[in-house]
Amino acid sequence: MFRARIKSKFEEDISLLISLDNHRWQYICDCGQASTYNVKEYQNTRAIFISHTHIDHFIGWDEIMRHQIGSKKRVSICGPKGIARQIQAKLLAYTWNLIEPQSIQYEIREILDGQQVNVYELNTGNWDLVKVESFQSNIVYQDLDFEVRYTILDHKTASIAYRFNEKDRIKIDLSDQRIKGGKWVARLKEAFALNDPEVEIEIDQKMYKAGDWFHLLSVKKGHSLGVIMDHAAHEENHKKIKALFSNCDQVYIESFFNEADKEMAQLHYHSYSRLSAEIMRAAKVKKAIPIHFSKKYKEEDIKALQEEFYAAFSG
Repeated sequence: MFRARIKSKFEEDISLLISLDNHRWQYICDCGQASTYNVKEYQNTRAIFISHTHIDHFIGWDEIMRHQIGSKKRVSICGPKGIARQIQAKLLAYTWNLIEPQSIQYEIREILDGQQVNVYELNTGNWDLVKVESFQSNIVYQDLDFEVRYTILDHKTASIAYRFNEKDRIKIDLSDQRIKGGKWVARLKEAFALNDPEVEIEIDQKMYKAGDWFHLLSVKKGHSLGVIMDHAAHEENHKKIKALFSNCDQVYIESFFNEADKEMAQLHYHSYSRLSAEIMRAAKVKKAIPIHFSKKYKEEDIKALQEEFYAAFSG
């Protein structure tokens, strides 16, 4: 199951830290000013997902990079068109004469129109930007445990929304059995995944058909979590949101303004409380959380905005 923590205080920008049960790495979504991170969280970050590079979503990247340099790790950064050169420019702004070669390697995945993703590498030294591959897919990142899909929203610039999907897992229940687990369990799960009951497996020095043990297995549906940052409140964006986040378990969605300020929201290509909630409801999202509010509001205003959101989401 995915878990997300908002790492920015009320008066700061927006940044979320995402973790997954029984998974060693963590993941950052947007990197505005956020003072509650610690060094270990930065160093344990495997990938960073950036919606767009307005200053309140990107200014904190320098702090992240500061604590990753020297880790000798490979860190992926996903973001909109132009993100590769923007990351390179941030690195070139500093003097690095005392760091060791291969102190870190950044892999940058730049999302373009038409589901094209260009992949670049930035290595310690001159920080030369090297294009290593290009592929077409609505999956921008994946590993053994999960994958991340995306859609490009309009915020008078490209703003990427991300959906994290945990992969389904095959579980085995041996509580009522006299046999113990072992290497045969992995072989049984593999046969189950391939729907091949005729595969032979050895249990306690006896041979069996895999299908004879399928009743011990079940599929645990993977959890899903979405992050939707700044976007204009118009039909084309809403169509894309409903398509990507349909039936998502949990979604954090930008609700920059309250309903009374919806004209201001439209003017600045943002969404507002009630409409963000209604789109989540239309997408049949199970749990929706409003985030990223205008600094024009005081804390009591934010509480009222959140109440508007949850009232609209519950219908």
